[in-house]
Amino acid sequence: MSESIKIEKEEAASGGRYVATVSGHEAEMAFSRTSPRLIIIDHTAVPDALRGQGVGQALALHAVEDARAGGWKIIPLCPFMRAQSLRHEDWADVIQQK
Repeated sequence: MSESIKIEKEEAASGGRYVATVSGHEAEMAFSRTSPRLIIIDHTAVPDALRGQGVGQALALHAVEDARAGGWKIIPLCPFMRAQSLRHEDWADVIQQK
């Protein structure tokens, strides 16, 4: 992908989302906060125009890096995030499998 993927975090007390806007299209990864030390990623949406460009992967990696920086764990309920977490053993420090 030639264009840099910029990701922003929108958060409220009960959850939020990571948002990537690329070429006028918005992709998101939504999460719920169950405690100060645990979030559940429950949804990832990447529009067809952005598929295959690494946007979903960038969102997942951003969530992992955010969890590391914030000192919390992620429960990956979203099928996409779950699949990514199983592919990346190096994320095991922040992934909490059920």
